[in-house]
Amino acid sequence: MQAVDYQPQLRWWSHVWRYAVVLLISGLSWFELSGWQWDHKRWWFWTDLALGLLGLVLVHWRRAFPVQVAVITNALSFVSWSASGPATLALVSMSTRRRWREIIPVGSLALAASITAESVNPVSDDVLAFTIPFIMAVIAVSVGWGMYIGSRRELLATLRERAITAEAEQAARVAQARTAERGRIAREMHDVLAHRISLVTMHAGALTFREDLTAEEMRATAAVIQESSHQALVELRDVLGILRDDPGDSSPERPQPSAVDVPALLDEARASGMRIETEELVALEGIPETIGRTLYRVVQESLTNARKHAPNTLVTVSVTGSPYAGLLIVVTNLLEVGTNGAAAPESGLGLIGLAERTALVGGRLEHRITPGREFVVKAWLPWPA
Repeated sequence: MQAVDYQPQLRWWSHVWRYAVVLLISGLSWFELSGWQWDHKRWWFWTDLALGLLGLVLVHWRRAFPVQVAVITNALSFVSWSASGPATLALVSMSTRRRWREIIPVGSLALAASITAESVNPVSDDVLAFTIPFIMAVIAVSVGWGMYIGSRRELLATLRERAITAEAEQAARVAQARTAERGRIAREMHDVLAHRISLVTMHAGALTFREDLTAEEMRATAAVIQESSHQALVELRDVLGILRDDPGDSSPERPQPSAVDVPALLDEARASGMRIETEELVALEGIPETIGRTLYRVVQESLTNARKHAPNTLVTVSVTGSPYAGLLIVVTNLLEVGTNGAAAPESGLGLIGLAERTALVGGRLEHRITPGREFVVKAWLPWPA
């Protein structure tokens, strides 16, 4: 990742405080010498000030040309004490790139400029043996601070990129899951509608080729065609969202589960070691086939989630409702100790596909964690009379 990729855009306040620090450093460095320059060599005063202003202007382009600006501003420090602030900012900014082949030469230039300026300072009586370690420490802190800022920026940029990638991958998985569910509609339509359409075809063929049918037989055949066509239309509307597992094109299709298979599903789960309690179970025999299959899938997926994420907890299953009012399925299980209850666990593709099933038959599905640390899956399905 190149430095330009993760350098954030600076707001106006970020520019203001950076330039304020630059002016403060320049003022502290030049304050003592500026008075001497004004009294003894005024041309030096104006030259120092002009070079400092030039450095202050140049740091505006420190991001576009980090090495060049750092070299020029630090070179100005050989003769200009007011340029020390811009030189420090340029060195810190260049160090965020964390490239030693740039840091070592420019850092050496900054050290040489500072030592040279200190050696010709007419108002300073400090011994260079004590001044040089201090200058080296200041340069080391500036470089270290710049490298820390660059490392932190790169880390944040990497985390943002990973978050965006994870969201895109999750969206792709959700889209694939929905596409896979919808892709099985054709097989479901064959299973549900083949019988009805074959009846219509058979009786319509009889009306076409038989010439010896009585009026009563023709009315009976027409009634069968009418009823079968009506049921086919009803089931066609319902079946668009009822998707099933695909055992393979080369294998025979197994019978589709229905509402009456729910007790056997619960018994099978109990036999596998799950603790299941049935609070209320409506009479399942009168539930239409298409709705019954979705009911079965809701209970099946809820038990699967409980078995995967909370295998040692009690699972409560409730199926209530009536024609017109609809079916209400509620499956509840306690969270295991140590599970974070602050947010619901990720739904995964199972619950995504289940929500797609219920939505396409006109129902709805939701899941949440209650304050009592219970994970609840609740589904409502329409139950026509």
